[in-house]
Amino acid sequence: MISFAAVFVRLADLAPTTSGFYRMLFGSIALLVLIALQPRLHRGFGDGWLGSALIAAFFTADMWFWHRSILFIGPGLATLLANFQVFVLAAIGVFWFRERIGLRFAAAIALAAGGLWLLFGQEWSGLTPEFRAGVILGLLTALAYSGYILSLRGLQIRQPHTRVEARLAQVTILTGVMLGAINLVEGHDFAIPDTQSLLALIALGVVCQVLGWLAITRGMPGLPASLVGLLLLLQPTLSMIWDAAFFGLRLELLQLVGAFLALAGIYLGMRASSRQRA
Repeated sequence: MISFAAVFVRLADLAPTTSGFYRMLFGSIALLVLIALQPRLHRGFGDGWLGSALIAAFFTADMWFWHRSILFIGPGLATLLANFQVFVLAAIGVFWFRERIGLRFAAAIALAAGGLWLLFGQEWSGLTPEFRAGVILGLLTALAYSGYILSLRGLQIRQPHTRVEARLAQVTILTGVMLGAINLVEGHDFAIPDTQSLLALIALGVVCQVLGWLAITRGMPGLPASLVGLLLLLQPTLSMIWDAAFFGLRLELLQLVGAFLALAGIYLGMRASSRQRA
């Protein structure tokens, strides 16, 4: 479900911040309906809004960077770069929490870096300014996504009484408010041009923002960390497949090798991080 997020952003054909706002709007509506139908999911909804505002700030930055990266380099590559957050989180662990990087994780970094160079580095000077901006924005997405994950985990540890659904509703509502304000400052309107855009935005909010992430959140505790890492790797992999199928993404042989190496590095990085946390 979440692998289609970048596809729906592209199909919506709106300004990046506008599509992000509607993702949060329709996601908020779906979450509030879910909470209303299942009162037990409401626990903690009235508390912790200040902490959720910090999480929403990181998520707003994530959406702002990522939606622009999608428009510049396509859904597949933008999603692949966003998943480099595993290495950002590891760097934070080293410099902030004084964690050590093992050989497995060092190998993961080497694989991912080599894949990144094969994808973009060897032809960097020949890329258009928009494409280069898309690559940079994709890596900034990884940075913002890491802040989102860390702040979300930290608040859930400090406030364990709050249901995941209630926290997600808070963050989604606040992120929508922030993106809506940014959209106004940028001078964009909120008009939805046609039915395709409307359906894509509804799917983006309901399928990706709500159903996909609730499924991930509920499924992760019951699975081995190695399997979770492998399953989460389906998001960038499938996003690249959808990009090739729907939008004509074409990679040369060395770029395909680079994509494979980057995915392998991300997977090894996820496994190494999970083993280290355990």
